[in-house]
Amino acid sequence: MADYRQMWTDLEMDLEKHDLLCEALPDAFGGIYLSQENRPQGMDFFDFVVAEIHGVRPAELIEHQQKGGKVFGTFCVYVPDEVIFAAGAISTGLCGGSQFWVPGGEKVLPTNTCPLIKASVGARLDKTCPFFRIADMYVGETTCDGKKKAWEILASDVPMHIIDIPQMKRAKDIDGFAEEIKEFIKVVEDFTGNKVTAQVLGESIKLINNKRKALQRLYATRKAALVPISGKDALLVTQIAFYDDPTRNAQMVNKLCDELEERIARKDGVFPENAKRILITGTPMAIPNWKLHHIVETAGAVVVVEELCTGTRYFENLVDESATTLDAQVRALAERYMKTNCACFTPNPGRIDDIIRLVRDYKADGVIDYNLQFCGLYSTESYLIKQALDAQGIPLLHIETDYSEQDFEQLRTRVEAFLEMLGK
Repeated sequence: MADYRQMWTDLEMDLEKHDLLCEALPDAFGGIYLSQENRPQGMDFFDFVVAEIHGVRPAELIEHQQKGGKVFGTFCVYVPDEVIFAAGAISTGLCGGSQFWVPGGEKVLPTNTCPLIKASVGARLDKTCPFFRIADMYVGETTCDGKKKAWEILASDVPMHIIDIPQMKRAKDIDGFAEEIKEFIKVVEDFTGNKVTAQVLGESIKLINNKRKALQRLYATRKAALVPISGKDALLVTQIAFYDDPTRNAQMVNKLCDELEERIARKDGVFPENAKRILITGTPMAIPNWKLHHIVETAGAVVVVEELCTGTRYFENLVDESATTLDAQVRALAERYMKTNCACFTPNPGRIDDIIRLVRDYKADGVIDYNLQFCGLYSTESYLIKQALDAQGIPLLHIETDYSEQDFEQLRTRVEAFLEMLGK
């Protein structure tokens, strides 16, 4: 990583603690990613992003601020990035995927809180994440009780706007979410000083749709009999999409896809054709959470698709671009975002339908239902998922874990046993 110490100092980060993270990440990344054979050359860009993850993009965000722009830090796929970019601001994901940040979160949160929430709060309070230090406003949502209370802690020294996510998907709930988006537009306009017009929102909708289309194209290559990219690499690309400039991200993902489609044409796969194909569903995998993918793929199987917020939920549905008035565009946004099947909804048959559809589309041999500890929503919904997959004859392994490496070998044993069962 280049020298960004002055930037981190200006952000009032805890450099001593941050140095420990910077020392650990290269070895972890190298062991998991750079050890792979026959990787696509197009992954070089995404490797670079990880190597400079607390440097290049934060510097771009600061440059944007120096020119008078605002930066919004977001936690969830329900935040309409289109509105933020339409106001001349930038939306960025925030830290929350490492055990490194968990102890900081446990200073103020109960131990039996989801690791993702503890890590996010810890990254902010311990001053070891530049994205948290840079953001002018945080945008939270009401997808779980743990987050709702975490927002109250994070709002103590940075402005926080909370978007209320309906808990059902009736017509009146979609209407209600449209009103939330209208309120969010007003908040963003007031905060940035820029007006969100139908013209700029229309351009922003196309901007974010183009990023989604590129990720859709990436995932489509994973349907091939000889998969041209590992699940680990595809996950990394999706994780980076939460941080990167959307125009550049779409360009680099499409460039990667050009290479992957050429690989498919010449039957050049990264795994043998008889490798077991796995779908992973469940809670999000924020960067650098690569544990489960690494276990599965070093055991000889290949992850072909993720029904996760860091997966198909992030990009699968597009916003209708035909609307020409602000009201119609807001409605199109509400309808698109409400198609995302988070476990916060009840009832939530759409997620089960998605899993079964993706199993068929990607010819998955089995499903791993992945849950972070203390996530009551996804852990409880696992019961209904198991019932549905059992009825369809789809093998399922349920895993509950955290960010630590303490259960790594135990998980490896369980995954290997599951793969062995699939081979019978």
